Amino acid sequence: MSQTHELLLNRELGLIEFNRRVLAQAEDPSLPLLERLKYLCIVSSNLDEFFEVRMAWLKDTALLTPSRILADGSTPAQIMAKVSAASHELVRQQYAVMSDVLFPALRQEDIIFLRRTEWTEQQQQWVHDFFSNELLPILTPIGLDPSHPFPKVLNKSLNFAVELEGRDAFGRQSDIAIVQAPRILPRVIKVPPEVCNGHPHTFVFLSSILHSHVHELFLGMTVKGCYQFRVTRDSELTVEDEDLKNLRTALQGELRQRQFGDAVRLEIADTCPPHMEEFLLTQFNLKKQDVYRVNGPVNLVRLMQVPDLVDRPDLKFPPFVPSLPDQLDKKVPLFDAIRKGDILLHHPFQSFQPVIDMLNLAATDPQVVAIKMTVYRTGTDSVLMESLIAAARAGKQVTVVLELMARFDEEANISWASHLEDAGAHVVYGVFGYKVHAKMLMVIRREDKRLRRYVHLGTGNYHPRTARFYTDLGLLTCNEDIASDVNDIFVQLTGLGRASQLKQLYQSPFTLHSLLLDSIEREIEHAQQGRPAQIIAKMNALLEPQVIHALYRASQAGVKIQLIIRGVCALRPGVPGLSENITVRSVVGRFLEHPRVYYFYNDKQENLYIASADWMGRNLFRRIETCSPILDPKVKRRIIKEALRLYLEDNVNAWDMQSDGSYKRRPSRGKERCAQNVLLEEYAR
Repeated sequence: MSQTHELLLNRELGLIEFNRRVLAQAEDPSLPLLERLKYLCIVSSNLDEFFEVRMAWLKDTALLTPSRILADGSTPAQIMAKVSAASHELVRQQYAVMSDVLFPALRQEDIIFLRRTEWTEQQQQWVHDFFSNELLPILTPIGLDPSHPFPKVLNKSLNFAVELEGRDAFGRQSDIAIVQAPRILPRVIKVPPEVCNGHPHTFVFLSSILHSHVHELFLGMTVKGCYQFRVTRDSELTVEDEDLKNLRTALQGELRQRQFGDAVRLEIADTCPPHMEEFLLTQFNLKKQDVYRVNGPVNLVRLMQVPDLVDRPDLKFPPFVPSLPDQLDKKVPLFDAIRKGDILLHHPFQSFQPVIDMLNLAATDPQVVAIKMTVYRTGTDSVLMESLIAAARAGKQVTVVLELMARFDEEANISWASHLEDAGAHVVYGVFGYKVHAKMLMVIRREDKRLRRYVHLGTGNYHPRTARFYTDLGLLTCNEDIASDVNDIFVQLTGLGRASQLKQLYQSPFTLHSLLLDSIEREIEHAQQGRPAQIIAKMNALLEPQVIHALYRASQAGVKIQLIIRGVCALRPGVPGLSENITVRSVVGRFLEHPRVYYFYNDKQENLYIASADWMGRNLFRRIETCSPILDPKVKRRIIKEALRLYLEDNVNAWDMQSDGSYKRRPSRGKERCAQNVLLEEYAR
């Protein structure tokens, strides 16, 4: 493996591999049944984004620069062929798990998805009433003829292609009509108790209801066939800077077009005949390899609502109550507690509430004079944003650096920007061309005739909901050097001028990449001098070539490297003479692993950092990210144990990466040890 491209694995194929690991959770009989159904839905959600972004990018690249050589040495067309084959196989496995494993197991638990052939006479009447009352009034069938061209089909919407025979009231003859299912209606409907035949958790699909009564939309004509389909479109937003005057206005214009980007994938029912498939492919300018035939609903994401509709705690993960750090005794005010020492929050095992409390207190505390915060993702309903609005209305100086280009959260962020500005907050959209991905919150209080700055730095978003499902780390501190650095970064984002020399923090796109390379190089030097040398890093993705090649050199020098990477990794571990000292493992469990933690042994000094950045080119060069050293010895020991060592010992949810990019589930030899369960138990005590 001497050539550069042979040392790197493909990103898109790595993402498909990650989704295989997620699908394995749906197959795992040791997990609660309704949670397995959720994992099945997560695969579909992940694939939607994969096609909207990565496959769309591949298609564009293949069209515009077909001879371009990608990082792994392949052309875009070569990778597209491999990704298409892998995606088709993954979807086939996914629907097989649904039909052959999950649905039969759910039926045994009296959770039933009724087929049309199973409806009783009473249920048929209920379905007809539902169609007449809930569906028929809002459906708009479109018969295709010269005055009715093929309609614009919304991205990821449920549609039906209907084959017809005969003439309508005006004497028109049309062979095909399109029926778009209203997005406002659920795709899975719970059958009411009076017609469920003693099975309280009985469901029918909206597609089944429409199939059974679609003929009522075409009176006097014969329906020869009805076939569901769904198209996925390119959803990447591009805002050019040549004519850009107002980013928010420009982005709002782009968002209106997102629903109608170029088609990337067509999902159709497996009963759809070849001539109808060809017709749809022509309408969307797609090829045969872009078709995904499925035996079931074309959108499994909508099954995610089912567990919430089923009152079966025994088929779900047991509930837990996140704990609070010992330092945050209710008798001790929050800011007093932070002054006593740094406080680590390990979500979701520990509550996100202290961050919410910090903002709530800041909004009402008369000693607080200013609040500064970055926002990447926060959701459409956010108590944090409400606190910022309240603080601004109370006369505090509120500055929010809000990233408008946070993918798929643009509309929510634009809405919050408007509300914040209306309240009197200063809203800044960061630096055009660089996404603000850093997670920083600073509260400035007047204390003892001086201003003191309190800071929260995190590895995850300021999103209370995802803080219950993502593992992340947050640091509460009033360390003066760190607070000064945070303030300097805010000044840099809101004003103009050169980047200042930071005292403790590292920052993309300026110093973080160099920190990583320098730290790896130092471990190489220690190894060459015969000293112990070790690197442990945890992140979502590893793709940046310079960092990967530095890790290869470190392995060759004898540095022990242990990487915990949830998602895609372009590095090849375990290659003799190249990376035999590198192991890569992925942990896929109840919670989505999300922290970024970097550990360098550094001749017993044990340099430890938490960051907002993965080791990807976009994070290190095209985003504004922060990386903070952990200075408190107690906090450092906790992170090394809880975020790193426990996960290196995991033999339940861990997968070992092979040198070809595939993964094998780690064998559970001896006593089972699941890092997430250990942390749940520890914090429950």
